[in-house]
Amino acid sequence: MMKRPLFVLLALSLVVLTGCATLKQLFKKPRVTFKTARLSSASLSDATVDVVYQVDNPNTFGLSLAKVDYAFFVEGKQVVAGAPRKGIQLKARDSSELVFPANVRFADIVPVVETFLTKDAAAFKVQGSVGIDTPIGVLSFPLEREGTFEIPKVPNVQFEAPRIANISLSGATVEFPLTVTNRNSFPLPVAGIAGDLKVAGASVGTLSTGDLGMLDGRGTRQITLPLQINFARAASAASALRSGNAQLSLNGRVTSGAQSLPLNLGQLVQFRK
Repeated sequence: MMKRPLFVLLALSLVVLTGCATLKQLFKKPRVTFKTARLSSASLSDATVDVVYQVDNPNTFGLSLAKVDYAFFVEGKQVVAGAPRKGIQLKARDSSELVFPANVRFADIVPVVETFLTKDAAAFKVQGSVGIDTPIGVLSFPLEREGTFEIPKVPNVQFEAPRIANISLSGATVEFPLTVTNRNSFPLPVAGIAGDLKVAGASVGTLSTGDLGMLDGRGTRQITLPLQINFARAASAASALRSGNAQLSLNGRVTSGAQSLPLNLGQLVQFRK
């Protein structure tokens, strides 16, 4: 193999150096700004909070993420958080999102989950930095932010007018419609609602919805649950059914994710046939 003349190597080196110098002169510093903190998924036991930063790259060439140092706190306690992978490409003359997901288990940050879920929002704090690889070296940008995110709410549950499917001297079959409303702006999984039902103070049996799946944000679901009532064990219920109205009470639990919370529902209803 023939060796290149020295002047050719020198010329090539000069071209490379000139190109690098030109690139450095043309380089414009990118901008990293906080965009939003949003729930990507949530239940009554936990939530995944995505903290999103936006990188604006004004250059005609792409850049890459060189390093990440990130910590996420909820109500003053640090929780496990993920980060974008190093080496991710940042588009030329465009905006790119850096998403930092954090799984927040409510039982890890508060002593009583039930009380926590009555709040409207939880406080979060972000600390750290990202390093972006540029022609002038790795530039560090701080990630400092405080804010709040929406706390999941327990669904609203109420009785609609029960229907007496049939009635005899010994008992009745009654269909109890339940309306379940998701009070959150985001979908919420409901694994079930179950509890002991009383009619006019008499325990008549157990109502259970089974797994309701995912409730749409602000969505409503109606479930009709039939129940056989034995009058011999619930005399006051027999009188209530024949009179046409009664006080219903449901003492049970609503389950979402890994969390089961008490549900106590009392309501005066009008029976229909």
